[in-house]
Amino acid sequence: MSESPGRVADATGNWVDGRAPAIARPYLRLARLDRPIGSWLLLMPCWWSAGLAGMASDRLPSLPHIVLFFIGAFAMRGAGCTWNDLVDRDLDGKVERTRSRPIPSGQVTATQAAIFMIAQALVGLAVLLQFNLYTIMTGLASLLVVAIYPFMKRVTYWPQIFLGLAFSWGALMGWPAALGQLDAAAFVLYAGSIAWVIGYDTIYAHQDREDDMMIGIKSTALLFGQNTPAMLTVFYTIAVVLIGIAGVMAGGSWIFMLGLLAFAVHLSWQVVTIDIDDPAHCLKLFRANRDAGLILFLAMVLDSVF
Repeated sequence: MSESPGRVADATGNWVDGRAPAIARPYLRLARLDRPIGSWLLLMPCWWSAGLAGMASDRLPSLPHIVLFFIGAFAMRGAGCTWNDLVDRDLDGKVERTRSRPIPSGQVTATQAAIFMIAQALVGLAVLLQFNLYTIMTGLASLLVVAIYPFMKRVTYWPQIFLGLAFSWGALMGWPAALGQLDAAAFVLYAGSIAWVIGYDTIYAHQDREDDMMIGIKSTALLFGQNTPAMLTVFYTIAVVLIGIAGVMAGGSWIFMLGLLAFAVHLSWQVVTIDIDDPAHCLKLFRANRDAGLILFLAMVLDSVF
């Protein structure tokens, strides 16, 4: 068993380390509440989809839906991360950045983690059941993608595609929650979000590039290598174009387009400034994508108002 506080190497100096009860810390770390950026990134497509539906119907996104998506994103990201840690517990023990995580470091057992994962999934289910039947069925359909994602890094250099499929699923949720059906604009938004996820998770994966090579884990960071800025340009351009098309299909005005431009500028800044050999800088750029997502959502909300 590791030291009592059990700090995780890639998440220090946070509220979990400093203020949470010691007994709860391993579970809060399993849920990644010590580094909530992933939950925010999972939430963004949900809010975008709600914003897109608001643009299409000329009304503000439903506040109860916005709150439910927030709770659901944090619960399901926690469940997904716990599942990922269960699947990867042997691999995590071989990587410097992840060997101090709760399972490989012995802070919790695999059984305890599995029980905690089920509890988080039940919270997510309780949130999902607050929506209409179409949205409930759409949400349940995501579970297969979530289940297979942790295994993809073992078989393909493109696990980021599968992460994109899972992390972008919210783009298919906000629209039917508001309108009771899925239309082409939501699917185009989903495709654009997948391209965005591939981009930002490639940046994230550069933190583990050397360890991944040693233990045989695959990623787009290894595949792209020094060509990463060029490939980020490709995927971020696809994201901006597809999200722009989705906005036009939903009746977006110049307000949405202005927000999309700001979103594009933010992504361009990431491409221009990235240093793939500086893990701390890669983490900073990865985290900055929450702000990019919020800029786009704000534009959607303003567009639905004015």
